[in-house]
Amino acid sequence: MKIVGVTACPTGIAHTYMAQAAIEKECKKRGYDVQVETQGGMGIENELEQETIDNADAVILAIAIGIDREDRFEQKEAEGKVIRVDPGEAIKNTSNIIDKAEKL
Repeated sequence: MKIVGVTACPTGIAHTYMAQAAIEKECKKRGYDVQVETQGGMGIENELEQETIDNADAVILAIAIGIDREDRFEQKEAEGKVIRVDPGEAIKNTSNIIDKAEKL
């Protein structure tokens, strides 16, 4: 399974990177391909290419603010392949979120 995501919180520091780490850890534990872009105080890091997004089985948007270039995910949204959660939720309940991604 291929999962991509974006994490972003209002300050773009702690929760952004904690959510990224939690998602990556759970996906790797399950043997999934994962790539998570972060947006925040340092700008966009690990920017997802459109081809990577298009090839993903699921998208996790762990965001508490608007993100740059959100339009890249419109097709996946139309396909019902996007999960939107707060970054804190992604940190606390990562396994449940990945379970939901498996069912998309």
